[in-house]
Amino acid sequence: MGLFGNQLANVVEWEEYRDDVIFWKWTNKEIKKGSRLVIRPGQDAIFMYNGKVEGIFTDEGSFDIESDIIPFLSTLKGFKFGFNSGMRAEVLFVNTKEFTVKWGTKNPVMLASPTLPGGLPVRAHGTFSFKVSDYMCLIDTIAGVKKQFTVEDVRERVSSSLDTLLMTWLSKAGSSVIELQQKSIEICDGIKGDLDMELFKIGISITNFTMAPLSYTEEVARMTDKAAAQSMVGDMNKYSQIAVADSLGNARGSNAGVDMAGMQIGMMMGQQMANSMAAGMNMQNNSGVSGQMGTPSAGPKFCPQCGAPVSGAKFCPECGTKLQ
Repeated sequence: MGLFGNQLANVVEWEEYRDDVIFWKWTNKEIKKGSRLVIRPGQDAIFMYNGKVEGIFTDEGSFDIESDIIPFLSTLKGFKFGFNSGMRAEVLFVNTKEFTVKWGTKNPVMLASPTLPGGLPVRAHGTFSFKVSDYMCLIDTIAGVKKQFTVEDVRERVSSSLDTLLMTWLSKAGSSVIELQQKSIEICDGIKGDLDMELFKIGISITNFTMAPLSYTEEVARMTDKAAAQSMVGDMNKYSQIAVADSLGNARGSNAGVDMAGMQIGMMMGQQMANSMAAGMNMQNNSGVSGQMGTPSAGPKFCPQCGAPVSGAKFCPECGTKLQ
């Protein structure tokens, strides 16, 4: 009988443990007499019976379920194991550690710009940290219908609302990249608070949110680098002409089209070039007119009648012919 009883006993533990799993449910098994509960470091165990939470155990170790666990369960304190019957219960193992996840914008975030009607496209990335904070809420919303819940599930929830939150808080903080960098702590705190309110609905708290310096999209970054390099030699008119020529060349050679922000920047540079050319033409015209009106024509060097040298005189010194 003792051997037969040992064969029926089982070990209630988190099988196939993964570091990215937030909780895992031990289920569809009957707990027999002599079974043990194993709680490893960084885990809590929640006993559930008929969908109701019976007890939460946070101490790590190996415990005899009959003597160490059942006496502390809410409605099963007097449960007695029979020879041929056991207790069919579920045990939810929760990962208690803090998870840190990388995030990045799916699409460029458009910053308000006085020179770009469509906005200046930038990208953002960073990390956020979270942990389980409310077991009852987690069970009611997620664990009741899922066997396990992963970090990727939380990342998807955060990503679905992060772009909108970024636009909201970036627009509140300022309109220039430099100003936004100066207020990065304020922006991160605001986003953290909004995300925390959203994930609190499923029993999870956001413990930290960070954002790396904003970066331009690839096309805008190339134009910014060109502008910075050209400004070092001080010939911005020449840079404008080159930039417009590059934009036109790319537009002809690319089947994918030109990015809207790149087109707007190219149009601005083209306008600058046109203004520069017009100013140059006006200067040339003005110079020509002043030259024609301000410089007197030179007189003859020799008399047309007698051929004597006159040296710019009004009358010939030899024959008296009027020269001017």
